[in-house]
Amino acid sequence: MEKTKKQQIISASNIMKFIFFSAIGIFMFFIPISVGQKSTIPIDHIVTAIKTYFSSVVPIYAFIVVILGGIRPFINKTWNKDGVTIAFSILKFLGIIVGVMAYFQFGPAWLFEKDMVPFLFNKLVIPVGLIVPIGSVFLSFLVGYGLLEFIGVLMRPVMKPIWKTPGRSAVDAVASFVGSYSIGLLITNRVFKEGKYTIKEACIIATGFSTVSATFMIIVAKTLGLMDVWNLYFWTTLIITFIVTAITVRIKPLRSKSDTYITEKGDPEPQLEGNLLNNAFNEGLKAAEQSVSLGKNIMDNLKDGFAMAMGILPSILSVGLLGLILAKYTPVFDIIGYIFYPFTLLLRIPEPMLAAKAAAVEVAEMFLPALLVTGAPMVTKFVIGIVSVSSVLFFSASIPCILSTEIPITITEILIIWIERTIFTLLLAAPVALFLF
Repeated sequence: MEKTKKQQIISASNIMKFIFFSAIGIFMFFIPISVGQKSTIPIDHIVTAIKTYFSSVVPIYAFIVVILGGIRPFINKTWNKDGVTIAFSILKFLGIIVGVMAYFQFGPAWLFEKDMVPFLFNKLVIPVGLIVPIGSVFLSFLVGYGLLEFIGVLMRPVMKPIWKTPGRSAVDAVASFVGSYSIGLLITNRVFKEGKYTIKEACIIATGFSTVSATFMIIVAKTLGLMDVWNLYFWTTLIITFIVTAITVRIKPLRSKSDTYITEKGDPEPQLEGNLLNNAFNEGLKAAEQSVSLGKNIMDNLKDGFAMAMGILPSILSVGLLGLILAKYTPVFDIIGYIFYPFTLLLRIPEPMLAAKAAAVEVAEMFLPALLVTGAPMVTKFVIGIVSVSSVLFFSASIPCILSTEIPITITEILIIWIERTIFTLLLAAPVALFLF
């Protein structure tokens, strides 16, 4: 009987589903290809093509998603669930007003400087509005037919002891770096809702792995004049980001998060003995055997992706604009910078007050620190370039993304984790930068 069941799992159909569908997912999310002068992952090429060939339609689409996302909490009558939900529901509605101004190009001239509303709408709202639903379609191949389980078994010996997360979370981490934080969070939320991550694991992944993509890192590196040392910058940032995550999982608030599942019955990774590769392959085939049809999988993921886009886009416009205004026209981030000033001073980072303010302003928008230190010494630029990515959390996009998921984490906890990540990144990046330059 046991043998018959095993033969059923190791059928030609399941092998094809596991290998073929997973290969499509890997190709779409992880294999950079060159099209024209641009080398990036296929999903990014699709988004670029849509923006290029449907340039007149894309802003309309993004504007409609902003409106739907802004009114959705009030239509669903979920806007007054608690204090945080009320605040963000109001901010989402304000996002509609900013969206109207952005689309119809009217409002005070200072709001339409290139680093304000145009930056938010063109560089964040439109790309995120496209990449989340499109990414969700191909996410069906990545997480629906055994690849997650296969990677989970292979990576468990590394992920669990270092980051206290299941092996399958390696997929989220890689997806963020080669795709974007929004894709990483899309995967995390989907897997969390299926009961394959505990609350604690989902919080660790969302705040520690869902960083900006390598393609966005290139923009930061170009702005700071770091392209001559691109490989050095990329790998240093990658290593420091995940070292910082390994530290933050061991301290509050992440250490204190619940280790329970959101579903009635969780689906933790099974304990397996024997050959690691054989076990990984068998778990992948088992998941393929239990999978739903491709059509249903795509529709479920697309629905989730579109719902997430509706949650994110209006928040990017309202919360992001508020952060940009505070950074540009008020001393708020100079004051917050004093949290980091003792560290930048003691670490002997050149222009320590400027470095401290740049580290503080990252919480508004991860690209702002680079703009502040373009004229600073190389050591300062290198350190702040790493801080921009390693801190992970910022109000213009990643924080609204996290709050749009079902992962139970508060803004207070997110801000504490952001401060922790920034301090640990400074402590690790400064000695490296001083040694290199």
